[in-house]
Amino acid sequence: MTAVSKAFYKPLSLATSVLGGIAAGAVFGQIWKRISDDAEAPDPKDLERSNVEVLAAAALQGLVFGLVRAAVDRAGARGYQAVTHENPD
Repeated sequence: MTAVSKAFYKPLSLATSVLGGIAAGAVFGQIWKRISDDAEAPDPKDLERSNVEVLAAAALQGLVFGLVRAAVDRAGARGYQAVTHENPD
């Protein structure tokens, strides 16, 4: 990857990561609303919520964020490769 290509890819990667985080938060929020009685995911410090509920929410949130991040990073790399015909490093 040339220096110019690298300079172009870094801001693109940062922007897609931020947008991916926003999208992941929205996806997690929608999933949580559908599977829980509460619209908001439990705060780990909220001792009124059960351990099972708090840990399940954390596990689901990690899963959603990991999947969305991988999908967004992969799509960004594919898009970059389609435009520049180079693999991003």
